[in-house]
Amino acid sequence: MQTSWFIIVNPIAGNGNFNELWNEIQKQLNSHQITYKYSKTEYSQHEIELVQNAINQGYKNIISVGGDGTLHHIVNGIMKQNIVKTEEITVGVIPLGTGNDWIKTYGISKNIEKAVALIKNKNKIYQDIGCLELKDKTSYFNNVAGIGYDGYVVNKLNKLKRFGAIAYLLSGIAGLLFYKKTTFKVEVNNKLIETKCLMTLFGICKYSAGGMQLTDYKDSTNGLFDITIAKNLTLSDLILNIKKLYNGLITKHRKVETHLSNTLLITPTVVNDKPFIQADGELIGQGTVKVSLIHRAIQFITPQ
Repeated sequence: MQTSWFIIVNPIAGNGNFNELWNEIQKQLNSHQITYKYSKTEYSQHEIELVQNAINQGYKNIISVGGDGTLHHIVNGIMKQNIVKTEEITVGVIPLGTGNDWIKTYGISKNIEKAVALIKNKNKIYQDIGCLELKDKTSYFNNVAGIGYDGYVVNKLNKLKRFGAIAYLLSGIAGLLFYKKTTFKVEVNNKLIETKCLMTLFGICKYSAGGMQLTDYKDSTNGLFDITIAKNLTLSDLILNIKKLYNGLITKHRKVETHLSNTLLITPTVVNDKPFIQADGELIGQGTVKVSLIHRAIQFITPQ
């Protein structure tokens, strides 16, 4: 078994400043006497193949160098392999990229020296992981996923990422102007909720969409999703409550319903209406989705 770290590096991350940042990361790794091997991603979702190859070689310690998307694909690679139990894998993060929402829950610094020092300390938690089952695929997520408006925004975001951090704002505005609400049937806690819905979110961690708090976050290790059903919210509702999107109080709005559960099923009532599904800021697919939770599935390096 390898006791050193395998690093998966996304060279597209870093907002055009990758080479300088990667040199600093290697300098800090060497300074903290962290032994490692690394590979750079060469195409979309290459992380899945790289992490599975690393596990095949005996690595159980993985570092993600990139943004939320890089970490998302690494998690999927871990969850989809059957070489070792997923809870035997430890993941550390050195954050680069646009959003970096996952690190905000734990207070992981974007400062490279501090992020590397955290990995050296190797304080771990076992975090829950979500599973999305669509008609033609299965995907996993480690932060927040959803269907509806947020999926529409992620679809737009993929075309606007070249604009950097402002891409979240631009795609969000496009969503407010053009997204048409869908009527969902949401099955949760033996209850059927049928409603015209802006979006339904299911979170493990606290932040998404560039720092918004759209779920009533409890705990990333408690075996339950924090579920938000945002019903017929209008453009004016969102504009008047924009501050509440960031401080978490949007979950108290009269048109928002929250639940705790480890499973749910979401079905659009119109057959040809297939809203987008996103997970960790990555577009997953469209249509009906069954959501379940794997309790304490992967170890992550965190300050706590």
